[in-house]
Amino acid sequence: MAPAEQDALALRERLFHEWVRECIICALLFASLYILCHFVITHFKKHTDFAAGTRHDDEDAAVNRIALGLCTFTLAVALGAVLLLPFSIISNEVLLSFPHNYYIQWLNGSLVHGLWNLIFLFSNLSLVFLMPFAYFFTESEGFAGSKKGIMARVYETSVVLLLLTLLVLGMVWVASAIVSNDAASRQSLYDLWEFYLPYLYSCISLFGVLLLLLCTPFGLSTMFTVTGKLLVKPRLLEDLDEQLSCTRLEEAAVSRRISSASCWLNLNVELLREQFFAIRSKRRKLELRYRASPWQRNLGYPLAMLGLLALTGISVLIVCFHVLELLLDDAAMPRGIQDASLGQVSFSIFGSFGAALQVVLIFYLMLSSVVGFYSSPLFTRLLPERQDTPLTKIIGNCVSLLVLSSALPVFSRTLGITRFDLLGDFGRFDWLGNFYIVFLYNMGFAGLTTLCLVKRVSWAVQAELLRALGLHKLPLPVPRSRPPGKPC
Repeated sequence: MAPAEQDALALRERLFHEWVRECIICALLFASLYILCHFVITHFKKHTDFAAGTRHDDEDAAVNRIALGLCTFTLAVALGAVLLLPFSIISNEVLLSFPHNYYIQWLNGSLVHGLWNLIFLFSNLSLVFLMPFAYFFTESEGFAGSKKGIMARVYETSVVLLLLTLLVLGMVWVASAIVSNDAASRQSLYDLWEFYLPYLYSCISLFGVLLLLLCTPFGLSTMFTVTGKLLVKPRLLEDLDEQLSCTRLEEAAVSRRISSASCWLNLNVELLREQFFAIRSKRRKLELRYRASPWQRNLGYPLAMLGLLALTGISVLIVCFHVLELLLDDAAMPRGIQDASLGQVSFSIFGSFGAALQVVLIFYLMLSSVVGFYSSPLFTRLLPERQDTPLTKIIGNCVSLLVLSSALPVFSRTLGITRFDLLGDFGRFDWLGNFYIVFLYNMGFAGLTTLCLVKRVSWAVQAELLRALGLHKLPLPVPRSRPPGKPC
């Protein structure tokens, strides 16, 4: 064999081994995410939806298990989309720190680029096909007159999904014909894969980014309230012993009233039980605060609040600095690249520390967006409950989390949180090149975050001072009504 043929064969073997290695790594990563998401969904699902009994119950349980598997797949894709940008930033810093290490040669640009393409593909698949199929599959019963069974439900779901797909594609065709000035876009549907599907996902991504714009500032301000409920607050001019003894006496009094209730007493037992459970919950919270150590009580809460305030302030400052960059430099606009050149230069001017800060901010913004999403009045009903969440609500939660998480890379790059450019099809969205959209988006995020933060923090500080000084127990002054006809 000639030397040139040997070199070509060695190159093909090396490319084949790299491809197999990347497939194995991607499969292991996704399998780990799938197992984790399976335990999360199992923690929230309602077990009665999967109980088998009669033949009809067995069929419903099988349908629900199939839909639950699709939900687990979608949630794993959402979690992978959240980890996509932090994994890429960390990989770049690792390759910069250990450029010639043999054991990390598998961590290259081809692997990262493949992960971005897989997340984009699975996001499209889950949003457009899997989640609608799961919802219609659980609601289907089969066509009238057909033989009952799982396949009858599959046929009905497939027909409904096909009709929905034609409706959505028709709406996308009409929208693109109205927006675009190209006459060819109004006359042909030949470029379905190259134009209409990316245009559809561009609209979905824009909706997700707008949803993040609304939920994240509200979630950043709500994080202070959520953290205050989870941590033990310090005692400032507060007699905790007196509160605990009064709560115990009140609990004992209500318990005696419930035990002494009989048919000849005009007592609402259900109302007393609700009151008893509320008092007992309050007593447990007071006991938890009473047993807390001085370090946990006097140091944990202030440090957590200062940390949240610092992360929020840094995020707003980065966005404000990015607004100035947008006005002065065209390179600050978000853009997509096709080749991931990892290990060449750090994506932060502060090196590894700046990259670590970017990763922390990305996770913090995603957590804040989820908190803001479930705290908003429109989506409060979607909040899952432990062991009592129906399957339709699980589907709604998976779709919402996937929309938020798949828009996170675009959201982070648009705000300038990171300098890591968008890979694959994430950078093909047309609206990313519009200066006015990107500029107004940054200004809106900075303004909404500052407004929500100032309003929430000022009210929280005022409430804490009133509670610490005991002024919240004072009765509010009630103005006396003047008798009619009496002069002032």
